[in-house]
Amino acid sequence: MTSILLDDILISLGKTVVFFVIILTAAAYYTLAERRFASFFQNRKGPNRAGIFGIFQPLADGLKFIFKEEVIPTNVNKVFYILGPAIMITVSLIPWAAIPFGDALEIAGKIIPLQIVDLNAGILFMIGVSSLGVYGIILGGWASNNKFSLMGGVRASAQMISYEISMGLALTAIFLVTGGVGTREIIMKQITSPWHWNIIIQPLGFIIFFTSMLAETNRNPFDLAEAESELLVGYHTEYGGFKYSLYMVAEYINLITASALISLLYFGGWGIPFVNIYDMGLSTNAIGIISILVFGLKTGFFAFVFIWIRWTLPRFRYDQLMNLGWKIFLPLALLNLMVTALVIVLL
Repeated sequence: MTSILLDDILISLGKTVVFFVIILTAAAYYTLAERRFASFFQNRKGPNRAGIFGIFQPLADGLKFIFKEEVIPTNVNKVFYILGPAIMITVSLIPWAAIPFGDALEIAGKIIPLQIVDLNAGILFMIGVSSLGVYGIILGGWASNNKFSLMGGVRASAQMISYEISMGLALTAIFLVTGGVGTREIIMKQITSPWHWNIIIQPLGFIIFFTSMLAETNRNPFDLAEAESELLVGYHTEYGGFKYSLYMVAEYINLITASALISLLYFGGWGIPFVNIYDMGLSTNAIGIISILVFGLKTGFFAFVFIWIRWTLPRFRYDQLMNLGWKIFLPLALLNLMVTALVIVLL
C-alpha cells in the first residue's frame, strides 16, 4: 500500500513538473508568435535576429528580464508591490492542474491520465482560482502609489468582475447540458460526434463565453486596463525587470488557459470531427498521442484568434465596455440559461 501511494505521488509530481514546463515554454513562445503575427498584419519584419526566424527571441527576452536591475520606487508599499505579480503568476498556473492535455498514456504498465488531478468539479475549480487573479492586479496598481496604476487596477477589477457573471451563467448552461462539471466528463459528452459539441448546442453561450474571456484577459478590444494612450501602461506602470515579466507571462498563460477552456467546453476537447478514436482499435499510447495533438491544435488555433482580434479591432470606450457586460450580455446569459433549463425539463 505504501509503495502504491509513493508511486502515485511521484507520478503526480512528475506530471506537475512536465506540465508546468510545457505551459511556461508555450507562454514564452506565444510572445514570439504574437510579435511575428503583428509584424505580418502591419507589413513589417518582426523579431528575426536571435536565431532563425527569431526562434531564440523568447530566451533572449527572458534572460534580459532576469538580469535586469531590480528597481523599487521609493514611494511604493513594498510588500504588496512585490506580492502583486507573485499572486498573478501563481493564480495563472494553478488552473492547469485540472486541465487535461489529452486522454492517457501507458508507461511501465501503468495507465497515466494526462492531467495532474481529475476533479469532480474541475471547471468550477479553474474558474474560482482564475478569478483570484484580480487581487494581483488591484494590489499591484494600489501598491505602486501612482494614479495611472491605481486607475488601471480599478478598471481591470471592475471589468473582470462584470464579465465573470455572464461567463458563469454561460458555464451553468453547459453544466445543465452535460450533467456534470468535471473536465473529462464534459469532453466525453462531446466526443462521439461534432453535432454533440457545445458550440452547436450552445451557440449564444459560446459568444458570451468567448467575449467574456477577451474581457477577463484584458485583450483587445477590451484592454482598457492597459490603455497606453490613457494610462501609460496601466496597473504595471511602475514595474520593471523580473516583476514586470511575471505580469506579462501570467497574461499569456491566461490566454493559453482561455484557449484550452474554449476547446474543452465548446469544441469537443480532443475529439476529431466524425471520427471516434476509441472505436479504431488503437493502443492506449496511440490514442494518447493523437489526443494531445488534436487538443494542442485546437488550443493553438484559439490562441491565434486572440492575437488576430488584438491586431484587428479597435479599443472600446470604458462606458461601452460596461454597458455591453451589464446591459447586453447579462440579460442574454440569463435568457440562454432559462431556455436551456426549459428545454432540458421538457425533453
